Amino acid sequence: MIDIKGRAQMHTDRAGDPLDGLVNMFDLGIVLAVAFLIAALQAHNLTQVLTQAPKPTPAKHTITVKPNQSLVHLKAGSTQVPVNGGGKLGAVYQLPNGELVYVKNK
Repeated sequence: MIDIKGRAQMHTDRAGDPLDGLVNMFDLGIVLAVAFLIAALQAHNLTQVLTQAPKPTPAKHTITVKPNQSLVHLKAGSTQVPVNGGGKLGAVYQLPNGELVYVKNK
């Protein structure tokens, strides 16, 4: 049996809370993630890609006009006309510059 004398003193724990180190590791992980993100953006020059306005892509559509068809340029307006019936007379296409082209069947 161990004999404890009256002059023995209590010693405080100097190690601290073991979860304090876990919080510090979480903070380190956040800092490293942000650092890697910044490094990737600078390395691949993605900041220019993210800040530039999107470039308009050229239209790759072709309008084929048959010999019995004619082209009529239209200007868009706000007038609406009710249609009760009818049939297809042609097709309307929008060009890359915003202009409308009506291909009329004869």
